[in-house]
Amino acid sequence: MSAATVSEAQLSVLSVQVAQARHVDILGRSILTAFHKTPVTGPVAVAALGLRGDEQADLSVHGGLAKAVYAYPSEHYDFWRHACLAAGVPEARNPLAHGALGENLTLRGVLESDVWVGDVLQFANCALRVTQPREPCYKLNAAMGFNTASKVMAQSGWCGFYLAVEAPGTLHAGESFTLLPGPRSLGIAEWFKSKMFKHMR
Repeated sequence: MSAATVSEAQLSVLSVQVAQARHVDILGRSILTAFHKTPVTGPVAVAALGLRGDEQADLSVHGGLAKAVYAYPSEHYDFWRHACLAAGVPEARNPLAHGALGENLTLRGVLESDVWVGDVLQFANCALRVTQPREPCYKLNAAMGFNTASKVMAQSGWCGFYLAVEAPGTLHAGESFTLLPGPRSLGIAEWFKSKMFKHMR
């Protein structure tokens, strides 16, 4: 699906997730992380630094004004379930719960190839601006249950994207939104591919 063919009628938030940072055992080390997001119901307040009730553990790579909210396309969930099954993760026999990729917003109808830096997701009561792709790390491996998950994300290009808060307000699961084009000079998919190419050289 290209940016020019996104159907506004299909754009919606399937689920909204938040988490507080907590210590998790990863590779024998106690790591502070807020990766394990859980769904919330009803309107969620959206301020400059993200959703009420959400927290980022490592502000050097997550959070802040430019990465206040992380969005992920629901269309990739079947791919990840099969990747987990192929890696022998027993829990993958069941569908992955929304938030499994660490996202705040599980979206329907928009992929990485559909959004560009500066595009705006316009909701009824707030607006979020696309800023950059998410880069995979070892915490993704731990959350997905196999140690090559970050490599799979790098190769597939299915990274999701960060959002800045253009206009604070509220949003909720089930809400539709409109994708408003920005300058369209730098695409999320192209930026991610370039970043991963540099890392893997």
